[in-house]
Amino acid sequence: MGGSLAGLPAPVVVVVVVLLLLPPPLCSSSQSLSASEFSRADFPPDFVFGAGTSAYQVEGAVNEDGKGPSIWTPSHTQVLDGSTADVTADGYHHYKLMSEIGLEGYRFSISWSSGRGVVNTKGVEYYNNLINELVNHGIQPHVTLYHLDLPQALEDEYQGWLSPKIVDDFVAYADLCFREFGDRVSYWTTINEANILAIGAYDNGVFAPGRCSYPFGIFNCTAGNSTVEPYIAEHNVLLAHAAAAELYRTKYQAIQKGSIGINVYTFGFYSRTNTTADLEATRRAIDFWVGWVLDPLVFGDYPKSMKKIVGSKIPSITDSQSKQLKGSIDFIAINYYSSLYVSNDPTPKRGLQDFNGDTSALFQSYLLYLKDTYGNLPSTSMKMVRLIFYEFYFYLQLKSTPTGYNVTLDDTVRINAIKSYIGGILSAIRRGANTRGYFIWSFLDVFELLTGYRMRFGLYFVDFEDKNRTRKPKLSALWYRDFLMKTNELKAI
Repeated sequence: MGGSLAGLPAPVVVVVVVLLLLPPPLCSSSQSLSASEFSRADFPPDFVFGAGTSAYQVEGAVNEDGKGPSIWTPSHTQVLDGSTADVTADGYHHYKLMSEIGLEGYRFSISWSSGRGVVNTKGVEYYNNLINELVNHGIQPHVTLYHLDLPQALEDEYQGWLSPKIVDDFVAYADLCFREFGDRVSYWTTINEANILAIGAYDNGVFAPGRCSYPFGIFNCTAGNSTVEPYIAEHNVLLAHAAAAELYRTKYQAIQKGSIGINVYTFGFYSRTNTTADLEATRRAIDFWVGWVLDPLVFGDYPKSMKKIVGSKIPSITDSQSKQLKGSIDFIAINYYSSLYVSNDPTPKRGLQDFNGDTSALFQSYLLYLKDTYGNLPSTSMKMVRLIFYEFYFYLQLKSTPTGYNVTLDDTVRINAIKSYIGGILSAIRRGANTRGYFIWSFLDVFELLTGYRMRFGLYFVDFEDKNRTRKPKLSALWYRDFLMKTNELKAI
């Protein structure tokens, strides 16, 4: 990045939000603790264990109480199973489950449904009830203002995040949320996965509004320009965050005593070899994926490597913008999905490139690395089987069924992954990492933006074929409850 993250301002803390696909890669005993070596009591008193969802993915009620359409509602068709979130887990009507497993924090997003204009009082009432319910049960509300569900009205009017007009609309929406809910909310995340928002929606087109251009898009998009739009959108995302943070700090923070930050999607990037080319490619990948968001918010400008490679495609940050951006975070929230080996891409770049092409790096999963390095090990190798399950167990544990993958309630493999993550975080804290929270994705099975209902990540199983959306705790929910409540028995809820 443009500088060392050791230069982060003192108040900045890290909150880890984890989608459990695999634990930290190839951790040795010196890096991570086994489950028998730690308990809830080993963590600082103010450390928060929780779980998360997002408004569009869990609430449903798409046509109720004056809720306006988001960019996912009318026409986005790039979901693997062709489904929608019109009903989903019906969290809009059922949300009082967290206390059963002892959650200390609940991360959720607010639906920015109308864009601007008349306030949806029914929506305000719903979120007030949710927040009150959490507070009454001793659960910290961690609120995300934007989780990839832009109001369709703003997309129609000025193409959403591609226009600087969105900054004022986002700040007005944030102002409403701070005013209505801030007396009970101490942790505000402005944007979820600020980097993947730009890549997924404006480069490869997998997220709504599904903009991309040939040959870069994963799907055949009807509009877009993959070579420049991701950089324009991200620029406006950062300006919107900074403006909202400035509003919160000048108008609300002294009274409400809360914190404001941003969420970044990240991989664990590891150099494929120790060659200079691969090491530089790894640093470049980190600059493009993480520094793209965090460098402006910590140092006031984009990473030098990005500006050198991307050139005029990336908007310039003015002096006034730099002043507003720099230091506009009290915490960083990280969504950690998996890890990749990085090698340099020596292919000469001709013509225009998209975000991935600009990075000039090749990414390889651990399974392919093991295959290339060691060959296909015998199936009797438990170490290999363990690694496979850790990396892709949601795909391999069960065959596909009409209701999707991971429909079992006995998700023992996931419990092992949770233990590994928690042990790794505790080890990092003991080595000085200022990490304050761990939130599992997701609290219950929800509509996944890429795969619909074919993939299940919830601690609670949801029967999507039942009109009542019956819920049952998976074994991982019971383990999490017992860990948080300091018991040692997996008793049924």
